[in-house]
Amino acid sequence: MRALIVDDERLARNELLRLLEKFPEIEVVGEAANGNEAIEKIEDLSPDLVFLDIQMPGMTGFEVLEHLHVVPNIIFITAYDEYALKAFEVNALDYVLKPIELNRLEKAIGKVLVETNETIKEDKLSLESQIFIKDGEKCWFVKLEKVRMFESEGNYVRLYFDSSRPMILKSLNNLEKRLSEQEFFRISRKYIINLNWIDKVEAWFNGGLRVTLKSGEKLEISRRQTSRFKELMTL
Repeated sequence: MRALIVDDERLARNELLRLLEKFPEIEVVGEAANGNEAIEKIEDLSPDLVFLDIQMPGMTGFEVLEHLHVVPNIIFITAYDEYALKAFEVNALDYVLKPIELNRLEKAIGKVLVETNETIKEDKLSLESQIFIKDGEKCWFVKLEKVRMFESEGNYVRLYFDSSRPMILKSLNNLEKRLSEQEFFRISRKYIINLNWIDKVEAWFNGGLRVTLKSGEKLEISRRQTSRFKELMTL
């Protein structure tokens, strides 16, 4: 598993590197000393796991996550315990206090490995896949080809099909891992769209793009995702 360490203190990074030597399943592919550097390296290296400090000059660990289009598995490493609740609200897998104890780090990495294995075991969903959705007292069986987009709302995802808008308790990141990349595309931190529902694509502000779905909804593709979208849709 490829990991990135983000901490503004060099000694703290070195100590974590030393502890991680005891975990052969973890390969540290890079380090970052601040939020901007973290964002660049996460985008460039696509790590599976990020050990992320919270209190850093200029940008907190939470603010780093807000700038990411795809958020990898996160273990917060911090000297402060008052951020624990917020850490889990942003779907962090664990929250480890400094100074880091080896047995506590082992438990955190164990959580990541369990999460990763469960994701791998799950089959990819295609347009022909039929899914069961329950929202309150209402239930649906619907083929994914009818779902035109998914919208992130906190720890929930809203599905759009026909005139229905049910919500499921699932993160958009985890859902993205199960969807076929040839049929669904993450256009921003908030939306995944069904590529077969695209009616029109037009140039938008700051070099971005805007898609119009066959249902009439208009959605902006983030600048980070515009180049990937162009590559995907070009022969």
